[in-house]
Amino acid sequence: MTFKQPAVASKGMVTSNHPLASLAGTEMLVKGGNAVDAAIATMFALTVVEPMMVTIFGAGFVNIRLADGTSTVIDNYVTVPGRATPDMFQPIPGRIDHKVKDELNEVGHRSVATGGTLLGWATAIEKYGRLSLGEVMEPAIRFARDGFRVSPYLQAITRMQEDNIRRFPATSEVFLPGGRVPEVGSRIVRADYSRTLAAIAEHGPDYLYHGPLGHAIAADMAANGGLITMDDIEGYRVFEREPVRGTYRGHEIIGPPPPSSGPLHIIQMFNLLEGFDLRAMGFGTVETVHLWAEVMKLAFADRHEYVADPASTAVPVSWLTSRAYADERRPDIDTARCKQYAHGVPAASLVESTTHCCAMDDEGNIVATTNTLHMGFGSKVTVPGTGMLLNDCMELMDPNPGRTNSIAPGKRVLSSMSPCIVMRDGQPFMTLGTPGGLKIFGAVAQAISNVIDHQMPLQEALGSADVG
Repeated sequence: MTFKQPAVASKGMVTSNHPLASLAGTEMLVKGGNAVDAAIATMFALTVVEPMMVTIFGAGFVNIRLADGTSTVIDNYVTVPGRATPDMFQPIPGRIDHKVKDELNEVGHRSVATGGTLLGWATAIEKYGRLSLGEVMEPAIRFARDGFRVSPYLQAITRMQEDNIRRFPATSEVFLPGGRVPEVGSRIVRADYSRTLAAIAEHGPDYLYHGPLGHAIAADMAANGGLITMDDIEGYRVFEREPVRGTYRGHEIIGPPPPSSGPLHIIQMFNLLEGFDLRAMGFGTVETVHLWAEVMKLAFADRHEYVADPASTAVPVSWLTSRAYADERRPDIDTARCKQYAHGVPAASLVESTTHCCAMDDEGNIVATTNTLHMGFGSKVTVPGTGMLLNDCMELMDPNPGRTNSIAPGKRVLSSMSPCIVMRDGQPFMTLGTPGGLKIFGAVAQAISNVIDHQMPLQEALGSADVG
């Protein structure tokens, strides 16, 4: 059953979670821009109209496949501040998640990691787009300056985070106008943020990473117990990485490598699933649901043990995505009962709140990009005078010292984002991604399987994947 109608186009398409953002991307295609311009314009617009999900000081990946066959991933994920320590938070005993005392890694200045979205998006435009950064940002500036209507989604997340938003006057002033959760259909104007975006459009990303906006962040951190300094901001780097690749029943899967764990484990799970006939088992049957659960448990056991920032941890990508490893682990799966799984052991020689956009143009350039400020409204901190919300991505780090993903200065934060491009017979077949935190790569894998194994249309496949 689907709740949204599929759309069809012949000259290009842009998808996102908000109509204004998708229109911003479509506007770029009409202006002569390509899929990269469209995707990044959409993301800038989402920082305005979907502010609880993404910010220019956040985290993400841009997965690009050009019409000539070139594939690349721009990694603009967040990094841990240089003054952070492994024991900076007090974990709550008995919790298997990252909950800490007083929610310090979720709300407030200490929860903020050094953000890379602005530099990543600007890099994508400079290297692979056709339009200028100012042209790509224009719709977002317009939406912030002139205002936009409150959606049911924005209202719902605002209500969920109301108490935390009230703690920060610069955030409350905008998103709790008159001291109340705004009504659906009412207008929000983000005047400070429009001026910030206009300054970035004029001066480029250096306005943040080497200029006034960065100094404003650092000053706000220093005044409120945060850890980020100007050295952290100036030292931030975007990485352009080779994607991870794998196959599933004749289809090629292309996605971001670590520090994203998502596509790596999607490929790992597909290698395991190729030993089973999912089509014969049927969609949604007890047997199929049980198999998916067991395969995901195996993947998560390996994720916990092996996957982190590749600069600090030797992530065994080739081994985890190999068919030989899948063949070794597949017999562990009992199709009749649930099990608990330990991580695999390589041979001694081997060491609520995100948003997504897909764009394709009429030349065959494709972009899948997922970005976040982590939880709803991130840290809930708005840097005074800028209108810019800050992320709370420190919650993604393990607050327990001595583990694979424990906090360390300068470490790139681990992600589950899975903006994937799927090829068939060397031609683009589908591109997809989703929000959902730790559930992302499981949901994306299910959606791909729903299309390939159960011949679902893509809209139905996405609606049938478990992201809840």
